[in-house]
Amino acid sequence: MADKIRIGLIGAGGIAGAHVAGYRRNPDTVAFVAIADPVRENAERRRGDDAHVQIFDDYHTMIAQAQLDAVDICLPHHLHAEAIIAAAEAGLHVLCEKPLCLTTDEARAISEVVDRTGVTVMCAHNQLFFPTVAEAKRLIDRGTFGRIYEVRTTDSFYNDFTLESMGWRAHAATAGGGELIDTGYHPVYLLQHLAGAVPVEVCAMLSRHRLEFMEGEDSAQVLVRYDNGVVGVVTTSWAYPAAPGTEKFSFVGELGSLSSDGVTLTYRLRGEDPVTVAFEPVHDIAAEVAHFAQCLRTGARPIHTHVEGIDVLGVILAAYESDRTRAFAPVPRLAAAAPIG
Repeated sequence: MADKIRIGLIGAGGIAGAHVAGYRRNPDTVAFVAIADPVRENAERRRGDDAHVQIFDDYHTMIAQAQLDAVDICLPHHLHAEAIIAAAEAGLHVLCEKPLCLTTDEARAISEVVDRTGVTVMCAHNQLFFPTVAEAKRLIDRGTFGRIYEVRTTDSFYNDFTLESMGWRAHAATAGGGELIDTGYHPVYLLQHLAGAVPVEVCAMLSRHRLEFMEGEDSAQVLVRYDNGVVGVVTTSWAYPAAPGTEKFSFVGELGSLSSDGVTLTYRLRGEDPVTVAFEPVHDIAAEVAHFAQCLRTGARPIHTHVEGIDVLGVILAAYESDRTRAFAPVPRLAAAAPIG
């Protein structure tokens, strides 16, 4: 592959601005060459002063004509799967914003096309590139805490959405649900990363505390069991900020525990004094883009591919089922060339 990965952006909405900033922070490895969006004004805003960036009103045309290595998908949730499949069928690698897709049928189709074409699909799980998360994962993998028993993640804030400003997010058909499959997706993939295992079953309680105009939940509490014995807990909301002192993530293991607010982390091993480490902030999406480009150049596996994306989706779908039935729900599994569930 050439020194620079030629990327085409699909979708020029809000999150696309952070992705474009990520490209511009990686000029030695990424070439931003094209944008596809039916609203030309949005595409022109993302292109900025980069006059060489081509604009297309349809991503299928961009895929066919722009001579790309990869696409970066920043579309509304319900459009992700179709775009992933179209890019993969054309032999292009994919970076896709969360969620990977919305249904087990879509997950099955994505898995099949990746297996058949051999392209790389990386989930844009940007919080994995927080320095605190990277250090916590390094300590876990080194065995510092022994066997991990419990992981907790939190992502809650006061969202001042109105029905008009929510747009497609207000509707289950286009969002795939409510807050849990949107902002709540972040603490679920963070849980997955720290647990380091396959999710097995879920128990969940979903609520609509304040944003009554949306079809889905504005808050969720989710309990997850993994196949290595780890139990995970997620709290997430658009209705309220987390209480002061609430950790962004924490875990407890047989030899000690760790807690982080996302900027610093504090850990304590049994019989020892606590250690607190502060980290300089990074542009997490720039780090994500750099990782994606490096993986394509070297053939390395991305930190989270469609495999982890499908597991995260499985937890969320099981949470919706658990809330509906008021019971534990199994996480849908995806086997090679076999249906989910």
